[in-house]
Amino acid sequence: MNWLEGDVPYLTTEQMIEVDRAMIEDFGIDLVRMMENAGRNLAHLARERFLGGDPRGRTVVVLAGTGGNGGGALVCARRLSGYGAEVRIAVTADLESMSPVAAEQLQVLQALDLPITQHDLPYATADLVIDGIVGYSLRGAPRGRAAELIQWANDGSAPVLSLDAPSGLDTSTGIVFEPAIRAAATMTLALPKEGLRSAEAERIVGELYLADISVPPELYGREPLDLDVGAIFALGDIVRLA
Repeated sequence: MNWLEGDVPYLTTEQMIEVDRAMIEDFGIDLVRMMENAGRNLAHLARERFLGGDPRGRTVVVLAGTGGNGGGALVCARRLSGYGAEVRIAVTADLESMSPVAAEQLQVLQALDLPITQHDLPYATADLVIDGIVGYSLRGAPRGRAAELIQWANDGSAPVLSLDAPSGLDTSTGIVFEPAIRAAATMTLALPKEGLRSAEAERIVGELYLADISVPPELYGREPLDLDVGAIFALGDIVRLA
């Protein structure tokens, strides 16, 4: 991965919601395409940073919520399984309670006959845990099944790679709720979120990476964002942030 040099804008949750809206409504780049980009890049980072460049025979537990964050993690699960990893999935709710795009990804994994649990705790040991429980849609402390899976991940010895933000972190304020994932690394999407650079967040974010989900730089320059964002992914789809 290349280091990203120079300043890069950070987004609030409200700004990221506007990015998603503009991608879909103004540019015709739908959520499924963004999710595929996120999950593919997450699998690539998992392979190179945590699985020694070769996932074959390695055990990965994927924790997935009901929204877009969970859907991206499920894409990552499919990719890692295709790379030869032994992938096990724990979801926070049943298929009917998921958003349509996340449910679609879960159905693909069901068709592939990958092990999925909706109620039990995941497999006891793993080489890596993927955290896709909740992203910028977090409202208050995680509860129920989400909190149970966060605690399971924190109690284990495997490193955790979080998608977009560690579950339990408010991406606008930087408040760390209890419980919150303690990540070894976080791969955030499009542009980094304001909450990731708070003093409180530093202890749970780990190494911070930024991944391309194909947001056109022109989108950022329009109202209401008015941000000057260049070709930050010119040298690769994933860059390391200081």
